[in-house]
Amino acid sequence: MSTKNKNLSEFENLPNAGTARFGIVVSEWNEEITTKLYEGAYNTLIQAGCNDKHIKTVKVPGSFELPLAAQKLAESSFIDAVICLGCVIQGETPHFDFVCSSCANGIMEVGLKFNKPVTFGVLTTLNQQQAEDRAGGKYGNKGIEAAVTALKMLSSLKN
Repeated sequence: MSTKNKNLSEFENLPNAGTARFGIVVSEWNEEITTKLYEGAYNTLIQAGCNDKHIKTVKVPGSFELPLAAQKLAESSFIDAVICLGCVIQGETPHFDFVCSSCANGIMEVGLKFNKPVTFGVLTTLNQQQAEDRAGGKYGNKGIEAAVTALKMLSSLKN
């Protein structure tokens, strides 16, 4: 996670994507943020040598819907890893807590169920500025981090 003391979007030794195939699930809610997350993830995969034909993108209405779309991708033999991208900004009600918890648990369960990397590139912020800071701002881009994590997990699981 990016913090004021560490920007995890800066990395060395990016694993090569090789022939790996990726699914990217991106939420349309808070689209000005999630578009930046998507661009970071997509560009990182391309930089790692991934063929653009090996990237399948699925858009969903909100972060709560990410796990179901991730599951659909993960069950496909065409997909080696799934990257989930979303942004939930806290409001005045407990809705934030339910969405964030359900989303995180659902994404984790998909990875465990299908024995594939399913990464959590979902911002859970207190305000818009924190989201902007983590979607290409001063704390990096969580989309890049989620893509690097997928690449590293694929590399780790090969061994």
